[in-house]
Amino acid sequence: MAKTFEKWKIDEVIDTFGIKRIYDTNYLPLAEWLEAKTVLTDFEKLQIEKLRVELQINAEYWNEDELKFFFISPFLNEVNLKSPYYKMFTQRPISGEVKGILMNGIVDLVLAKGEAAPKKPFFFIHEYKQEQKGNNDPIAQLVTEMLVAQAQNDSEMPLYGCYVMGRFWFFVVLQGNEYAVSDAYTATQDDIYQIVSILRAVKVKIEESIKREQNK
Repeated sequence: MAKTFEKWKIDEVIDTFGIKRIYDTNYLPLAEWLEAKTVLTDFEKLQIEKLRVELQINAEYWNEDELKFFFISPFLNEVNLKSPYYKMFTQRPISGEVKGILMNGIVDLVLAKGEAAPKKPFFFIHEYKQEQKGNNDPIAQLVTEMLVAQAQNDSEMPLYGCYVMGRFWFFVVLQGNEYAVSDAYTATQDDIYQIVSILRAVKVKIEESIKREQNK
């Protein structure tokens, strides 16, 4: 059996793979991540504020490409997720078998090892469409991508991801057969600065994990 990421619904994912959503707001893998703090320079604050205002004006009107081009891409440049320990890949195919089911699709953005193609993914961003709900299920798409990465990575490290719906950012952690989803962070409000902290924290977590693996 084969099925692309975008064909899944979250109830199907839960039933098929035996995973469980944790709703406890104190669930440690997620709560610890969301509490991350970073110090921004005055210049970084200025650039992020410009992007926040631009999103506030256009969030309801941009299509998916405009959201990516005018906000997500420059915003991620300010966050600076680049690292010597992994690469950023966009619009790359990922596939794998989980419990006998082949799953595949194009991933919007992934942080992973690899030179020409992603290997051992650690963090996904699923850039969804405008704020209007489409036919696809963004949580299901993100979780199935993370399940494939979990099967490939041979590691107990939690997998991190987020999906974006216009101004709203949702953060997701998958550890073992449990996953948790944050409440929405609103990028047109002061939440945008905490979004930066959360994204920078996952960079640190990935680098620390890779260093531990190299020192074994």
